[in-house]
Parts: sequence; structure tokens; C-alpha cells
Amino acid sequence: MSKDQKMDTEKSNSSSFEDLSMSNDLKESSENVPAESTDRTQEKSPDDVIDIIGTGQLTKKVLVEGDSDIKPQRGDICKINVVGKLENGTVVENLQNLTIHVGDNEVVQGIDMALPLMGLGETAEVVCEARFGYGTTGLKNQQNPSASIPPGAKIIYQVELLACDEEGDLDDQTFEQRKSFGNRKRERGNFWYERNESNIAIQLYRRALEYLNDNGPRIDGTNKNEFTNAELQELLEIRAKVYNNLAAAQMKISAYEAALTSVNNVLRCHPENVKALFRKGKILEAKGEINAAIPVLQKGATLDPDSKAIQQLLGKCILKSRREARNEKDMYQKMLGQAQKIEEKNRRPGQKSKSEDVPKLKLWGYLIGSILVGVAGVAMYRYKYF
Repeated sequence: MSKDQKMDTEKSNSSSFEDLSMSNDLKESSENVPAESTDRTQEKSPDDVIDIIGTGQLTKKVLVEGDSDIKPQRGDICKINVVGKLENGTVVENLQNLTIHVGDNEVVQGIDMALPLMGLGETAEVVCEARFGYGTTGLKNQQNPSASIPPGAKIIYQVELLACDEEGDLDDQTFEQRKSFGNRKRERGNFWYERNESNIAIQLYRRALEYLNDNGPRIDGTNKNEFTNAELQELLEIRAKVYNNLAAAQMKISAYEAALTSVNNVLRCHPENVKALFRKGKILEAKGEINAAIPVLQKGATLDPDSKAIQQLLGKCILKSRREARNEKDMYQKMLGQAQKIEEKNRRPGQKSKSEDVPKLKLWGYLIGSILVGVAGVAMYRYKYF
């Protein structure tokens, strides 16, 4: 879902369809219809409403027709105006000249799904039930509480599609474009993360990384936009933030291996990044790799001795490590004791234990060995001289 939601509707292919039973009445009254009734801003009949998924939970109605030959595709860059209202008419969103990538969850799902049905220049009404809006959580407006979206609220959006363009080759984008797109998706990912929508946040963080990664020159050795070292360093800093946030979102869904890869990507460039060290320690602790987590957390505690979170987790891991060591020792002692009991139980009356027989066996071994050495010596002597 998204703060930047909008309302869009499209002209249905059957929008001119009329009920045949009413055709005569319509024909008779056609002369009395005012000329302005044919204006394209005229309110459409229920037949003009498109039920996008067939459940009535997401609908679209054209208010102003656009160019039906130019419609956004997934990944296209669109500029839109969005006004969202509750059923009582309260305006809860007003976003003008908003630039988004279609399908990237930069607006609520309902608008993302309706945009590909809109023509360039079209204005549409998109009605979203909570499932395609802000769900059962709603959206609090800290600056204007009266404009907050209640949990489970239906939102009526008016969406205007101002522009629609293909994104083009990523290698052709300027530093400012990559930085802007990367930051925008990172911030939107943070929005979903704070709403506990970790899977959507992960998608946006990964999309952000596509713009922030340095892919180097093309196969032919050329690159339209060569970045300076300072620009590359700036992208690197933003990328580290994204990987850190990505790890946090992956941890929330218990994707620990993926989260470990994400924090390692941060530490590869910033080995003293305290946040990454702390998260790596948490990941290793969650995986049960306590002894591996301790030195990581110790390094973090050294770099940030005031961090209570690191100190608490480090103390927890040390106690776990000691407890595990003690449990292992007790287990080995128990196993050894059981083995001795089994040996004593199986020993026949009057039979000495193996431990008692060991000295005698060693003595006999020494005696037999000495005799064999003597015999071998005599044999060699006889062979040499006879």
C-alpha cells in the first residue's frame, strides 16, 4: 500500500453498449438530450465501471478519456496526480506530479493495478477496498490527524495520468537519476517496513540496489555516463544503507541466510559498521551459531561501548555459550558413566575389568617383544656369519 495513492479509470470496450430492451426509449428521447451530455467528462453509467479483479473490491471508471493507444506497462515511468477521499468525502491524500515506476509498490496496490488500464491523459476514478488500499492498519497522519485513514477504510481515488515513458537502459541513466530512483525506493521500502509489510519492503530494497550498484562498463567497453570517484562513493554509502535495511526486513521473515549475505555486503565495504555488526550477531545467534556471534558482537561493543542493545545480546550469547559447554560436559560424563555401567553389568562373576587387565597385558607385551627382538638378533647374526 502507499501514501501516494490515486484514482484512475478506463473507458471500457463495452462502454457504448446499451440494454436492447431500452433501445427504443433511448432513440425516442435522443432528441431531447442536451448537447453537453456528450461531453467526455459526463458521469458514466454503472456499465462503464470496470471490475478489475472480478470481486468488486477494486473498480475503475473513466472520468476523462485519454489516448487508449498509449498505456503504461510494468516498469514504465509515469507522472500522475492523485487525490484520495474517504466515503464521507474527507481528503486523505493529495499528491501532485508524482513520479513512480508502475508495479514497484510506490503507490497503493489498487492504483498500481489500475494504471496499466489507463490511457495517456486519462482521468479515472479508482475505488479501493481496504485490501487494495491501506488494509487493516490504516494510515495515521501525524501532521493532520483528521486526514488519517482508518483501519479497513475504503478509499476513492481520482487519478490523472500526465505522462508515461519507458525507462530505457539503466547504463544510460545519469548519476542524479540513479541516486534519485535508488533513494526513492529505499525510502518507500522503509515505509512498508515500518508497516510490517516486510515482503514488499524487500522488493523495494532490491529494486533500489539495481540503481545503486556499479555495474561497470558495457560489454563493448563503453559507458555513456562515467561516474566520478566521488559519485561512486556516494552511491556506495546509499547502497550500504539499503543492504542494512534489507537485512532487517529479511530477519523479520526469518530469512537468515539471505540476511547474512546482506550484512556481509555492508561489512565488505564498511567493516566497522556497528549496525551491520549488531545485525550479523543477531542473525548468527538466531541460527544457533553462538560462538561465531560472540566475536562479532565484541567488535561492535568495542566500536560502540554505549550501545545497550549490543551489550545485552553479547551477554546473552556468552551465557548461552557457557551453558552449552556445561551441558556438553555433563552429557559426555553421563555417556561415560553409562558405558561403565554397561561394562560392569556384562562382566561375568570373578572376571576382572579391562582396566585391571591392562597392566598385565602390557607386561606380557613387553616380555614377548623382548624375546622376539632377541630371536631376531640371533637369526641375523647366524645369517651374517654362516
